[in-house]
Amino acid sequence: MKYSQEMILQSPSGYCMPFEERDKEVVMSLGYGKQTNPQTGVEFFHHGVDFSAPHYLLSAVASGTVTGIGTDSVHGTYQVIRYGDYEVVYGHLSNILAGYGESVRAGQTVSVSGDILHMETKYKGEELDPIEFLTMIYGNIKSLERKKTAFDEQELAAIAEGVRTNYEKDRYEIEELMLRFFPAYLSDLGSGAYSLPQRTEAALRNILTMASSRNYFFESMPSMENPMGLGRRSVPLAAKVQNLLIADFLNYLALIHGTYLSTWDEGLKKKPGNRP
Repeated sequence: MKYSQEMILQSPSGYCMPFEERDKEVVMSLGYGKQTNPQTGVEFFHHGVDFSAPHYLLSAVASGTVTGIGTDSVHGTYQVIRYGDYEVVYGHLSNILAGYGESVRAGQTVSVSGDILHMETKYKGEELDPIEFLTMIYGNIKSLERKKTAFDEQELAAIAEGVRTNYEKDRYEIEELMLRFFPAYLSDLGSGAYSLPQRTEAALRNILTMASSRNYFFESMPSMENPMGLGRRSVPLAAKVQNLLIADFLNYLALIHGTYLSTWDEGLKKKPGNRP
C-alpha cells in the first residue's frame, strides 16, 4: 500500500513514537511479511513487526480510542487503539494502562511491553507494514517541529519589532556602549560592586507581578529562544522592562565609569539616580 495525501493521520494532540529510545537503540527483531523461522526453516507470513523493547512504557501515537483488549495464543496480551482510519495493535504486553473505550492522546502511556513488542497496523481494515505507518508518524512529528520553529521565530520577530523604548534616538550609541561595558556591568552586579537602586528593583518586581496576574507569561509554548513563552500581548511589558534595564545600565556607566550619552546636557549628567 502506497501512502497518499488522504492517508495522513490528523491528530489534535500531535504525534508521538510508540516508545522512547533508551541508552541503546531499539532493534527490530522480526520484520513484516514473508519470514523464515530461524529454528525450523519454515516460511511464514508475519502480520506485524517485533521490536526488542523489553518492559518499555508504550505511548499512544496520536489522538485515539482504545477499541480492544484481550489475550490469545498469537499476540499474548494485546491492546488495540484506533486512530481515525488506522488501527494499531500492541502485542505481548506485560501490563495495560488504558482501558477499553478510553480516549487517549499523543504521548499518553497506554501499556507496558513484555519481553518484546509486537505491533500490527491496518488502514480502513487493510493490513500494512507498521514501519511505513511509523515513518509517517515520524514525518508528522518533524513537520510540526519545523512549523513550530518557524512560528516561534516569526512571533519573536514581531515582539522585537513592536517593542519601542524611550531610547530609540540613542539606540546605536547605547548598543556601542553595551559592547564595551555590558560584561563589566554584569560582573559588577554579580560581585556586588554595583547594586540595582531600590526603586528600579521595586519597579521590575511590580511589572513582573502585574504581568503574571494578567497571564502574559507562557502565552505560547516555551522554547530555548523564548523560555517565558512571551507573545504579542507582552509587547508593552517588554518595553517597560527594557526602559528600566537600559536606564539602569546608563546609571551604572555614569556612577562607575563616568561615561554619559553624548545627547545628555550638563544638568542631566549631574542628576543623581536613574537617568531617563
